[in-house]
Amino acid sequence: MQELLTAICDPTRRAALAILWNGGEHCVCELMARCEASQSRMSRHMKVLREAGLVLDRRDAQWVRYRRNPDLALDFVAVIDAVLTAELNIERKVA
Repeated sequence: MQELLTAICDPTRRAALAILWNGGEHCVCELMARCEASQSRMSRHMKVLREAGLVLDRRDAQWVRYRRNPDLALDFVAVIDAVLTAELNIERKVA
């Protein structure tokens, strides 16, 4: 659980998770643009998420593509769902 909480404590990592969470595969370049992060910064963040087991990666020529880990324990899925939903609700209230 510690590794999960460490992985999702960063706003950039949560933003990347939010993009990946609803399915589909996204390349690092897309995540960089949507999260407004440099390539090296985004790659470091994705490494943390991958090492925590939250996402899977796949090399596609020069690109690395990421997707949600479909085998993630349901308890962890529930925690991430709750965090992402709460963050979205807070953003809506602020806007």
